[in-house]
Amino acid sequence: MDESAAPRETGDHESGDRHPARFARPVLIAAAVVAVVCIALLVIIFLLDTFNATVYSVGGNDVQDNTQEARDIRGLYDGARAGSIFFLAAALLAAAVSGWVLFRGRKQGGSDTEGGEDVDFDDLGR
Repeated sequence: MDESAAPRETGDHESGDRHPARFARPVLIAAAVVAVVCIALLVIIFLLDTFNATVYSVGGNDVQDNTQEARDIRGLYDGARAGSIFFLAAALLAAAVSGWVLFRGRKQGGSDTEGGEDVDFDDLGR
């Protein structure tokens, strides 16, 4: 049994996968998911702020008043809003960078997944 064949084979695969483009696609997918979640969170926060302001104004009060209760209602979701905007910006930045890396890898030829072999329909049918 030749044990030296297996490490050499994995070494060949590792040397071809060391470029940063192999991480770009998962980062792009994760960034897109985070961006969608942050946008949904911002929409929910907007709706909750609108609902709270409406309920508060039913009693004849205005949410823009300078009372402590009105300030508390206005600032209720400030932390969640700021965090969501921060993570949205980070996700958009990560998506832009990973998209650029994928595009750059595509322009440079990228990695050849077929090994240079041209396969047509007749070859696939055999």
